[in-house]
Amino acid sequence: MEAESSGHQFRGRAENSGRGLIVIETKEEIHAGSSLRRGRECWLLPRVCWRGADSASRDGGEAFIRGHHKTGHGTSEISFSRSEFPDERPRRILENGIAQASEDKIPAFVLKYSVSPSGSIQTSFILINTHPLHCCDQKENTSISSPVLHAEAEGHNFLSEMMGATIIDILPSGERFGWASRQLCISSVHSSQKQPSFLLNLWSLHFNDSFKGPSISSGAETLRYSLPEEMERDSFVANIAKDLGLPLSQLAARKARVVSEGNEQLFRLNQNTGVLTAKESLDREEICPQSGTCTLVFKIFFENPLQLIRGEVEVRDVNDNSPVFPEKEMVLKILETASPGSRFPLESAQDKDVGINGLQNYSLGPNPHFSLAIRTAKDGVKYLELVLQRQLDREEQGELNLLLTATDGGSPPRSGTAQVRIVVVDANDNIPVFERETYEVRLAENSPLEQLVVRVSAADPDEGSNGEVRYTFTQTSERSRQLFQLNPTTGEIRVAGKLDFEEAKSHKMVVKATDGGELSAHCKVQVEVLDVNDNAPEIALTSLTASIPEDAPPRTVVALFSVRDRDSGDNGRTECSIDGDLPFSLTPTFDNYYELRTSAALDRERTAEYNITITATDWGTKPLSSQESIFVQISDVNDNPPEFTQEVYIMSVTENNSPMLRIGGVSATDADTGKNARVNYALVRQGGKEQPEISVNAENGDVYILRPLDYEKVRALEVTVRAADGGSPPLSAQAVLRVVVRDENDNAPVLLHPPPDSSAAGELVPRWAPSGYLVAKVVAVDADAGQNAWLSYELAKATEPGLFRVGLHSGEVRTARAVTERDAARQKLIVLVRDRGQPPRSATATLTVALVDGFSEAHLRVSEEVPAAEPDEQLTLYLIASLVCVSALFLATAVAAVVVKVRRARRNETETLPTFPTSATESNAGSLPRSYVYDRAVALILVLCVSGMRAETARYSVPEEAERGSFVANIAKDLGLTGEELLARQARVVPEGEKQYLQLNQHTGDLVVREQMDREELCGHSEPCLMRFEVLLESPLQSFRAEVRLIDINDHAPVFLNKEIILKMPESAMPGTRFLLESADDPDVGNNSLQHYSISSNEYFHVYTQRRNDGGRYAELVLDRALDREQEAEIAFSITAVDGGTPPRSGTALIRVVVLDINDNIPVFTQTLYKVSVKENSSQDTIVVVVSASDLDAGTNGEIVYSIFRNSEDNLQTFKINPETGQIRLKKTLDYEETKTYEIDVQATDGGGLSTHCKVEVQVKDVNDNAPEVIITSLTSTLSEAAPPNTVVALFNVRDRDSGDNGRTTCELTGEQPFRITLLAADSYALVTSETLDREQVEEYNVTVRARDEGTPALSASKTLLVRLLDVNDNAPTFTQPIYTMVMSENEPAGRILGRLSATDPDSGENALVRYALVPPPTGSLAAASSVSVDAESGIVRSLRPLDYEKVAALEVTVRAADGGSPPLSAQAVLRVVVRDENDNAPVLLHPPPDSSAAGELVPRWAPSGYLVAKVVAVDADSGQNAWLSYELAKATEPGLFRVGLHSGEVRTARAVTERDAARQKLIVLVRDRGQPPRSATATLAVALVDDFSDAFHQLGHDPASGQQPQVADEEMLTTYLIASLCCVSSLFLLSILVLTANTLCKARVRAELPPPSPICYADGDFASNGVGSMGTVSPAYGYEMCLTSGSGRRSLPRAYCYEISLTTGSANSEFQFLKPILPSLPPQHCATARGPDEQQEQDFPCVPVSTEDTAPDNGGTVSAGQFNALSFN
Repeated sequence: MEAESSGHQFRGRAENSGRGLIVIETKEEIHAGSSLRRGRECWLLPRVCWRGADSASRDGGEAFIRGHHKTGHGTSEISFSRSEFPDERPRRILENGIAQASEDKIPAFVLKYSVSPSGSIQTSFILINTHPLHCCDQKENTSISSPVLHAEAEGHNFLSEMMGATIIDILPSGERFGWASRQLCISSVHSSQKQPSFLLNLWSLHFNDSFKGPSISSGAETLRYSLPEEMERDSFVANIAKDLGLPLSQLAARKARVVSEGNEQLFRLNQNTGVLTAKESLDREEICPQSGTCTLVFKIFFENPLQLIRGEVEVRDVNDNSPVFPEKEMVLKILETASPGSRFPLESAQDKDVGINGLQNYSLGPNPHFSLAIRTAKDGVKYLELVLQRQLDREEQGELNLLLTATDGGSPPRSGTAQVRIVVVDANDNIPVFERETYEVRLAENSPLEQLVVRVSAADPDEGSNGEVRYTFTQTSERSRQLFQLNPTTGEIRVAGKLDFEEAKSHKMVVKATDGGELSAHCKVQVEVLDVNDNAPEIALTSLTASIPEDAPPRTVVALFSVRDRDSGDNGRTECSIDGDLPFSLTPTFDNYYELRTSAALDRERTAEYNITITATDWGTKPLSSQESIFVQISDVNDNPPEFTQEVYIMSVTENNSPMLRIGGVSATDADTGKNARVNYALVRQGGKEQPEISVNAENGDVYILRPLDYEKVRALEVTVRAADGGSPPLSAQAVLRVVVRDENDNAPVLLHPPPDSSAAGELVPRWAPSGYLVAKVVAVDADAGQNAWLSYELAKATEPGLFRVGLHSGEVRTARAVTERDAARQKLIVLVRDRGQPPRSATATLTVALVDGFSEAHLRVSEEVPAAEPDEQLTLYLIASLVCVSALFLATAVAAVVVKVRRARRNETETLPTFPTSATESNAGSLPRSYVYDRAVALILVLCVSGMRAETARYSVPEEAERGSFVANIAKDLGLTGEELLARQARVVPEGEKQYLQLNQHTGDLVVREQMDREELCGHSEPCLMRFEVLLESPLQSFRAEVRLIDINDHAPVFLNKEIILKMPESAMPGTRFLLESADDPDVGNNSLQHYSISSNEYFHVYTQRRNDGGRYAELVLDRALDREQEAEIAFSITAVDGGTPPRSGTALIRVVVLDINDNIPVFTQTLYKVSVKENSSQDTIVVVVSASDLDAGTNGEIVYSIFRNSEDNLQTFKINPETGQIRLKKTLDYEETKTYEIDVQATDGGGLSTHCKVEVQVKDVNDNAPEVIITSLTSTLSEAAPPNTVVALFNVRDRDSGDNGRTTCELTGEQPFRITLLAADSYALVTSETLDREQVEEYNVTVRARDEGTPALSASKTLLVRLLDVNDNAPTFTQPIYTMVMSENEPAGRILGRLSATDPDSGENALVRYALVPPPTGSLAAASSVSVDAESGIVRSLRPLDYEKVAALEVTVRAADGGSPPLSAQAVLRVVVRDENDNAPVLLHPPPDSSAAGELVPRWAPSGYLVAKVVAVDADSGQNAWLSYELAKATEPGLFRVGLHSGEVRTARAVTERDAARQKLIVLVRDRGQPPRSATATLAVALVDDFSDAFHQLGHDPASGQQPQVADEEMLTTYLIASLCCVSSLFLLSILVLTANTLCKARVRAELPPPSPICYADGDFASNGVGSMGTVSPAYGYEMCLTSGSGRRSLPRAYCYEISLTTGSANSEFQFLKPILPSLPPQHCATARGPDEQQEQDFPCVPVSTEDTAPDNGGTVSAGQFNALSFN
């Protein structure tokens, strides 16, 4: 049977076995897309499954399905299950025309059908396990049961005719546009006629009457084209319009376009011509690398209606690539012992072309040794192997060069070549040979690191590793290994440590040279160390006197020291010197000992100590030196008396000084130190008497005045002061102290005339007295001296200040002008007499002057009395009494405060003053008593007198390891001294080193062993071993040098460094070959050291003992017989080393000789082929397989190294192998989709260069590691909200790179959205709307398409599409409320904003742009519209004119809101504007009328309370509370007589009228509304109180406007002044109390916060000795506030003076000067504390201001009170 499908044919053959086996044989592929059209259904055949008949066949052409079929009439059933295909599942799938491997399983299903005798099907039912690839809306592993559907006979007949079979038609119930899956197409097999049966996956698009979907169709055709690669850009591919049979006009009308499957667009469709062209030149190797066929899939999309057509373009390969070898030259190393037939793999060439254009053949250039073998792997890749045909001989030819050629099958063919270089590896048959047996080198000590010592060289004729020589040390001491390093490759010996000639003078080393085959040879290296001057001399102090007296005689021994230099020769010779010009010298004694002596007399006062630097210098070429500092102190001797700083000390003191006042100090210095320099001061008695007025402090020389002095009695004092030191005997000196008493202004002027105790002197002055008339003369005297006694006179007070004047110095009182009649008859003058002291003192004289016409009236005028004051009123008296009381109370309080302050000041002064002796007799010689503590130190002076030093060296010997206490020698006997002399002279042993091994018995003189001495530990191999020491004697100092030699004993046996000595010898070693053995070590010397070697009996070796130049012995092993590793691989025997001691000692070691094998075996793998499977995406370093090879050889020849042979670059990048274990691991993750199989060549190479190979096949298992990919091919990002359902939004493809179930995908949408997915074709989908859209509800959608595969675990991928909805004007504006009510106040100006209208439109853009407008009112009602306006854009309502509430209470308009759509939509709302009343009208009086005069009302005097007098009536034009009126009585003649009703306005009497009420009453009534602000009016009522109504006219006739209140009588001025004075005095008193309380609280708080003060109070003259009042120096900076109080002596000062002084060191001379007192009567001040430089706080006390009465304006040395109060003493 044949059928046509798109120009292709297919044939089928079916066979039926007894078990119902159905076999299908395909003669030709059924291409996907073969269309069968008839009637209303369209059938697609996109997939055909088949498999070969034999599971092992690779080229089978049969496909079969196994199932069970029951034949016969009626109901038949065929069941298929996955379980029936465990080994025969489909192996290949032809999908979209491309064959590929697959792991798909056939889904299980059950088919039931009824067959009539005629062969037609009557009914059908099927259960399908839906395939996920073909039904994206079904879940994985679910079964769908479809109802029975009767297909149309027309369709069945067509299929029967076409395929000879009956098709079961399955359709879902009208969903997904009628798409359904046909899983089976099977024929009836009950008839005898054999008809073919096919397993097909069929897709159907069925249209029934109930389906109302969009007009979507998909062509079933697949357009296939081919195109050679490397075609030019825009090359012709096909004519799509012609192949589809479409006119060109439809291409543009239906918007035909081409979409490639990948991300890159490779093709272009011209809509005008219908031609499909390539956009770029296509390179098959780049697009489809490592693929046999290269097919590019594209899709053609049509719109209106939507149609999808699949197309394929096969890119045909052209021969544009030649075979290329990975390397142009391949190097193979082959052992010359390799046997013929050995195979060696070569790297394959790579050809990017495929098919016949790919690599086809290899060829090898002609040569006599090798041929080429070509093998083909399962994947068709050819592998090369080089086969050895003839034995190699390195001596004949060491290297071969071959040309390898690779050729492809193109026309013309292309080829590539590579050079194969064969390196013949030699066998190890030669041992290394040194150029010399012994290398002798001379090397200076301290050579720098890395300095080359010598280069040893050994040659080996072998090739490769056998000829590579490595050098190592053997039989070399550990110290030599630390000092020298040997380069194992070059043989260079370099300095690795510090060489020291003093430590070792030579070094001996043995160098071993070993080749790659473990053959070795030895040589000796002897290094002689040359001495250089690298050790500076060392100075060692033996004895030192740290302190010597200054009167020590010259050549006194100070120290004894020795100098040693470890170098030899001139480098070790030294000389010593002293640095600087010092009174010391060096004297050599014996050997290298020196004495440090004094060379001149010493004076401690000039130099108290010496730092003596001793320099020791050697005689080297570059001399080295070292220094030692010796610190010598000179002890003091009392040889200097004290010296005063001056011969005469003059000090001053102010009279009336306080007791124990310090006036200065005397100072004497002593050049000595310590007790000798300690100076004591004392007064020298004069005439055997002490000076009671003066005292000197014995320690510091401070001078004190013991009692107050009076200048008027004693003008000066003079005493003698002695200063004595503390030496023995003491030395002393004297000085004169003169104290001058300075006068103080302590006497006030004394009046002589007028007498001070008399009453006021009366003077008479005629009224005719001219200017300058002498009235009187005031006479006064002053007991002080100097300026303190200079007096001045001034007029302090006068009745007429301008009438009289007083002479400044004469005291004469004269008239300042002529006397006139207007001058008072009685004049009182007060004359002030003042001295010039500081502070000044004064006295006053009172003169009474009477101005008379004649002197007869004098008595009458003088005795005239003041007339008595007139009596005041009673109130004035009270005020005066109050003022006097308050003033007295204030004055008493002030006096009490002053008294309290004075008492406190005196108490503090008493507490802070120091207590001194009452008289000078309590101290010694006028000095103050003081306790002293002296530290007494006793100095020990050691004087060494050295005489008769002996230079001989005594020599002794003692065996090593001698016990403690062993006798060595008798030092006393050898020195000719007795035991008592040794003890007396403190004999002792001083060793040369740090440790004391010997001990001297001072009683017996025996030298014994203190510690056991090990010669080997102390001297090593050096001989002789000497212990040097010195015997030191004192009093006088004497030293003897001696040495003890340690005698060696045989206490050590020879010892081998290793108890087991391993020697590796090749079995090819010749007899007579010598092998150096490791030497044994014997620390003993001489005959006790090692003498000879011997070995145990064996048949292969004997030993020979050799002697070195230094006398040491070593052993050589001599081979007597050839070795054979196969006969005996290892030989063991012992070696013995014997010394020459008695008895002899020996040491043994085991020698194990390992016979080295020759490399004569190649490695062998356990398998020639390893097969393994690995899952893709396995992590890096995952073990793939372990290959293993073995080699029968031993040593390095049997050590196998594994490597991957470079036959593929991909293999080297993917796999790595452990060269030791053979583990093959992943270098990167595998990708099944990229490569499914790897074939690896592994090479195993032994240490001799022999190698073999094996193959490893790695099958990559697919895992679900690729998530599906959602590829958007078309997207409409914006969609109108008016789009109908089923509108196409996007087209997308889903691709999964995995295979099988891992590659089958389903699609779904996440979330509830008005979209759904429609399947267009395999892996092609459309996203369409599922319902109507509304942009106002949702403006945009984030549509997430999720694709999930059927792998385990399942992977998924999502793609989010943003779909924005375009607005349609389908919504009218909506007001927020139907009626807007706004309020405006009346009389508001135009333009005032009343509110805002708001309308919203859910649309967007222009459709949502709302504009407002007033709806025109009906004709004739424009008043409301003319009052308000609405802003068109914002909706703001404004007033257009002011409104009057009384005229318009409210208005109403209609507002329209329209959007910007086309046509526009609108809405209306009502705007109601309410006018709010304002209080703009005041109340209007109705009664009484406002324009009439005051209304008159008559009230009888008998009117009771509540009598109605009148009623005030008023109205208000406003409304609401603005019109609510209230009445109140604003003013009345009698306020308590009348009252007004608050709301009624009735005026009534508040009480009964009495006779005392005035007859005329005036009432003012205030009428007020409740507005804001309120407005008011007033009504005036005149009320007349009458006895009867006949008096009414007379009462009312009085003009109320002319009535005035009675005036208050003027108060007397005196009363006003008294009241003001009383208030001022009371306020002043209260303020003083507050200030006093605040001051007390502040002081209490300050005392609580600050530490207790340490007041320092001084009386007058305390600072006289230091220049107080003159000049003085104070350092460092201090701040003082000093109170100078009066003393208690006779003629004490009546007042205290306070100074605030700040002393700093920043001034030029750091001086200060006290201010001269300027005020005579300052109040006492409290003592204040001083603040030093380290203190942080300072306590200040307020100063009392000075009154103007205490100033002297005409005194040039004073200042005014105001200036003084403004001074700042800080």
